[in-house]
Amino acid sequence: MKAYIVGVGMTKFEKPETRDWQYWDMAKEAGTAALTDASLAYEQVQQVAVGYCFQASTAGQRAVYELGLTGVPVYNVNNNCATGSTALMMARQFVEGGGSDCVLALGFEKMARGALGGKGADGGAADFKTSPVARHYGIMAAAHGFEMSPPTAQIFGNAAREHMERYGTTEAQLAAVGAKNHRHSVNNPYAQFQDPYTVQEILAAKTVHRPLTKLQCSPTSDGSAAAVVVSERFVESHGLGDRAVEIVAQAMTTDTGDSFASGTCIDAVGQPMSRAAAQQVYEASGLSAADLDVIELHDCFSINELLTYEALGLCGEGESGKLVESGATTYGGRWVVNPSGGLISKGHPLGATGIAQAAELTWQLRGEAQGRQVKDARVGLAHNIGLGGAAVVTLLRR
Repeated sequence: MKAYIVGVGMTKFEKPETRDWQYWDMAKEAGTAALTDASLAYEQVQQVAVGYCFQASTAGQRAVYELGLTGVPVYNVNNNCATGSTALMMARQFVEGGGSDCVLALGFEKMARGALGGKGADGGAADFKTSPVARHYGIMAAAHGFEMSPPTAQIFGNAAREHMERYGTTEAQLAAVGAKNHRHSVNNPYAQFQDPYTVQEILAAKTVHRPLTKLQCSPTSDGSAAAVVVSERFVESHGLGDRAVEIVAQAMTTDTGDSFASGTCIDAVGQPMSRAAAQQVYEASGLSAADLDVIELHDCFSINELLTYEALGLCGEGESGKLVESGATTYGGRWVVNPSGGLISKGHPLGATGIAQAAELTWQLRGEAQGRQVKDARVGLAHNIGLGGAAVVTLLRR
């Protein structure tokens, strides 16, 4: 049974503590927007998958109770930075399995200011030995040591150094990712940042962990996103064909021996997972990177966008720096990658990120993205990854 997205919604992603609201307030805003977009009522929803990382158990129920008290099953999902896409995948599975015709995927996060650290979902230096990602950081520590800068910035920054040493990638090419995504976000009213920056301005920004500067790193954010996923028969019976975007294929992978065997940060941060998930999606759909028009990928740091170009097959191994520098991944190029501004500029409330990617692609494929619209977009791909690890790749088609 096919599954379709027929409604999406999100809040503006904002710096933590910008607005005086609770996580259930933002969830209500995003969920209501998605239901309104689909012209449906919450009473028609049969199951709900809710993603978040920083709230207490059953926060998903507290959030959706703002939409209605219907007694339907609510599933709480936590999969680090891939939480939102995991909730979306569960919603799709519920529909494709025939158990439900209308499922809501909802993600939200109310975060603290500052970098993720010891109390966060990434397991920082404060609790290194018992962290769920201690094995990943152990790979980094063995090769590069462990410093006082934020641990996630360290492991991705060290992956960037490895890429530079191995392939000749330059700091300017890394900064070009940030410049592109900040430029894209100018036309996204939902983005946390909407200011453009040049490559030189990005290089001159404060260093977080060499070679990554602040403007190449995703911020902590508050925000929520939602998507209504329905069956083909629901689309037909409710006349939603003009709103429906098909989830053509979707795959989740977790770490295998390849993540750790090389002893490199490039592999420890998930490039093998991303590559495997992309291959599964391409095989299931019969499509390839050549068929894609628009891509929303997990640029938590600029280096991860480059690593993901290679994992998705947009270019060969080690060629991603030249690819972004060529203009192939922006308007007028071969693909438009992160028209929303990506995590770097749109923001990164962990539980909402993956669903927000799907919302952006749904708007793009419907032709509703206004000033950031990708011309004639018909096929879109979302990539969402979390250390620990999980990589989710979703292929959408209009």
